[in-house]
Amino acid sequence: MGETTTDPRAVSVVILKGGVGKSTTSMNLARQLAERGRTLFADLDPNGHATNGLGYRDAYQSDVNLGDVILDGAATPADIIRSTEHSFDLLPSSNTLEDVEKDLAGAMQGSARVKSKIVDPLLGERYDYVVFDCPAYPGMLNNNALVATGNVVIPIEPGSSAIGGYKRTMERLIEPAREYIDVDVLAVVPNKLGDRIDQQTEDRELLENLNTASYEVNPGQPLQEAVPEFARITADEFEQIDAGEIPAPKPGIRHRSALSRSLQHNQPLQDYDPENDQIACYEELAGIVANGGIDR
Repeated sequence: MGETTTDPRAVSVVILKGGVGKSTTSMNLARQLAERGRTLFADLDPNGHATNGLGYRDAYQSDVNLGDVILDGAATPADIIRSTEHSFDLLPSSNTLEDVEKDLAGAMQGSARVKSKIVDPLLGERYDYVVFDCPAYPGMLNNNALVATGNVVIPIEPGSSAIGGYKRTMERLIEPAREYIDVDVLAVVPNKLGDRIDQQTEDRELLENLNTASYEVNPGQPLQEAVPEFARITADEFEQIDAGEIPAPKPGIRHRSALSRSLQHNQPLQDYDPENDQIACYEELAGIVANGGIDR
């Protein structure tokens, strides 16, 4: 952890909870990684939110799709990968992915298909980075993503079930996978932040949990060490904020209407609103992925 490296890297953006900014995080992470090297954004989520949000509905409904690549080898990644106007390539989701999920359960080496058919032949050859947007439920597609990448980014948003979604992801997805493979959680990323943190808001509760709780995110590593600098607030700083000794910061990733509007215009934030103040957060997250962890 924390060593600066230029090694090619694949990463899965995953949490077992819907509507927490997973596709937005993964797409904008891919966009900022594309500033550092050749990047493939792979949409493994059967709902195809990112694929459709980028304007590739035709690819989502194509007769030749991801299932043909990972199940029977009837197609290669090159047959379905689309170039985009956003500096990264897209491996689109498909409206047949739910059926692919079921077929993978009975396939030989069903959990290693994405690794052998996509990541192994492409990472380090055609691409420096591969970012997977993953489903919000446990199953073979998520298992494939973990086996293929070994690296995870977990997005999380304020709310009563925020830490529950994080714990569920660790208990039902990450820890079971660690019985067989190494899985490194590179970052836990709070997003959709909007409220003050000098009062007892849901934002405050989430940030306190992430920054001061005793959970382990990786073996021997406390959760707060996986919180990006843009959202890091120490227990001492919280006390100083409450005492009025220092002004309350506004940690990212903040809620911005431009983030939702960018998808309506089929663009990542960098291309839709290049002056937006939240781009710096995604740049920092891209640096964490490129470096293989947070260096503090």
